[in-house]
Amino acid sequence: PLGQDPLDLLKTLQLLWTKKEMKKQLKEEIRRGFAGLEDPLAGLLDMLESSSDWKGKGHSLGYCITTELQLWIEEHPAAQQSGIKLKKLQARVLTILAQCPANLLDPLISIYQLHTADRNYLLGHVSHLYHKGDYKEAAILSIKLKLQPDQDVEKMCTPLLLQDKTNLVEDYVGEYPELQSKLLQILDTWCEPGFNIRDITRQYQGLSRYKPDKFNRKMLSKLVFRLLDRFSVDPALCPNVINQRHLRTLNYLFYKRFVEKTMTQENWTDHVQSTVGENRWLQGHLIQLLISHCDLSTAARWAQRCNFPKEMLPYGVADELQKLQIQERVEETTKADDYEESKKKDYYQLPIPRANIHFLQTWEETLQCWEKVLQPGQVVGIDMEWRPSFGMVGKPRVSLLQIALKDEVFLLDLPRLLEQAEMEGEKEKLPCFIQMLYSDAAITKLGYGMSGDLSSLAATWSALKDMDKQARGVVDLLTVDKQKVDVLSPEQSYEDRGFRQPEKGLSLLVQHVLGKPLDKTEQLSNWEKRPLREEQILYAASDAYCLLEIYEKLCKDPTSFGLSSDLSESLVGKPSLKPRAKKQLNKQEVPSPSGQQCKGSKKETSCPPAPISPKEFSVVCDNMLQGLGRYLRCLGVDVRMLENEDDHRKAAEIARQEGRVILTSGLPYQTMQSQVAEGRCFSVNCSEKAKEQALQVLKHFNVQVSLADIFSRCQ
Repeated sequence: PLGQDPLDLLKTLQLLWTKKEMKKQLKEEIRRGFAGLEDPLAGLLDMLESSSDWKGKGHSLGYCITTELQLWIEEHPAAQQSGIKLKKLQARVLTILAQCPANLLDPLISIYQLHTADRNYLLGHVSHLYHKGDYKEAAILSIKLKLQPDQDVEKMCTPLLLQDKTNLVEDYVGEYPELQSKLLQILDTWCEPGFNIRDITRQYQGLSRYKPDKFNRKMLSKLVFRLLDRFSVDPALCPNVINQRHLRTLNYLFYKRFVEKTMTQENWTDHVQSTVGENRWLQGHLIQLLISHCDLSTAARWAQRCNFPKEMLPYGVADELQKLQIQERVEETTKADDYEESKKKDYYQLPIPRANIHFLQTWEETLQCWEKVLQPGQVVGIDMEWRPSFGMVGKPRVSLLQIALKDEVFLLDLPRLLEQAEMEGEKEKLPCFIQMLYSDAAITKLGYGMSGDLSSLAATWSALKDMDKQARGVVDLLTVDKQKVDVLSPEQSYEDRGFRQPEKGLSLLVQHVLGKPLDKTEQLSNWEKRPLREEQILYAASDAYCLLEIYEKLCKDPTSFGLSSDLSESLVGKPSLKPRAKKQLNKQEVPSPSGQQCKGSKKETSCPPAPISPKEFSVVCDNMLQGLGRYLRCLGVDVRMLENEDDHRKAAEIARQEGRVILTSGLPYQTMQSQVAEGRCFSVNCSEKAKEQALQVLKHFNVQVSLADIFSRCQ
């Protein structure tokens, strides 16, 4: 009968809610109840105000009633309210919104048409929440009601940053380019050299969940770069953060040149010049670093090169600058010649004449390369070079593509060839050639860490974004490292050869198989600068050609290197590529994540997944496994972690969107395993320490960790 008491209806529904098998009857009773209420919208508020089950996380009776009413109103539009009556209901629902979990916000906003409410009234309510100290709730409500353009972005975001809620800050400015720029400018001013961050933190001393230790320049710098990248904002908007990053690059270059001694003078000079540019602040730091690492004379020479004002120079450098005369330094040239001779003894040398290395800058030259490379049965070594980003915004674009054949090496100047193709209106010419090369199973392509090369190619040309899926007949020699090439150490020790750093990566493999390591002093070169130096050309050619020699030697005698005798079968067509690894994990034969047997046959469960590297393994860790998440990230695994306040179900949402495996424990496992594909949710023993948990995960998914993976994700 019309006019039923909403609270009597609530008691009936609470009784049905306790009996899970009566789910269908519950929904029918909710709909029947709404039809019997004089004002269903007011009735829902009466029910929510007199109960509190909906305030917690997860599925609740309050949520069930609210979502059913939302559907019922769509079917019965006459039940909607307007005018003064609606305004009164909106005032009541705003009080509830301040306390309700995220899943109730959208249905309630929709039912009570809050987007049509008086904007000043809504802003006043959010302001009240803010001044009560409910910063998170105020921000979430602002996002849902799209109030951001009328709010102070600094005021709204500062307490969230102090509570380490950077994801919420990103969402707050997400749809508003003006607010993104404004926020970035504010964050940048906090990174000014003389700015005291405590001036901000002092205002929020009594803040709950306050994490001042996480609110520092390092965190702010990381956040700024993430936002610049995510929102594609011009980095010039953040001069302080960019300067600090350039200064870190400068310190790194000095470390590489004067401590590690793994960079040539020319290479180092190129990078220092491009890092410092015309920036007086950075030039001043450069002079100070030169004084501490070199001498006053070198500092004076750089001051002269930078046209640094004499009155701003330290006294000793200014004095040296007066004496300085420009002259040819014969002794340096002699020293360089001696160095070249010693390098030939210590490092891998190309076995082909210099005349057989071709630097290609025109389409006519490139066509001859194609004719030789695109031959059935051909074996080619492929490598790529790009300018190191030193942590700056954006993905690297490939500057040089090296293709090695048995008797010659081709170096393709990609920026120049691309520019020429665009002028001729045929910009798909080069990507087409690369596609033909990688997709031809009759041509054996050798590489080292191909997934990184192919993702850089995809960043260079969008036409090549699915190249990793189309690749056929590829041999990634990184898999040899995974199989642990087992050889005796070379007779000469590192000390005998004068090495300061042990070899790693491809250089170590070359040393193991061919006897001498690669000379990596040009690895961090500026590969965009033209013309390339002779040292760069020889380095680039060696990087591609050595792959041919390694492959030939391993194929002739695999067992002496600790590999399976049928080497070609174990390598060809199995590159270490991310999408293929993910495909493997989707297969149903992956063992049960709970550690118990899958529902399928024993034969299926006993078949382990194909071995993958940590960088091919993507996971999302539930919030009780943050220690495990940090440990796996140190091993090079791609990890996302839920925050303490996140609902467990968010892990399933992230897993589905990003193709990640869920790592969880206890009851949440039972809930989440049904929300993702079989084998994509793994239950970890919570009583064990992070290291033991990590070993359990790595073993289960057959993740093979090498030395190169450890700390590979750390900036």
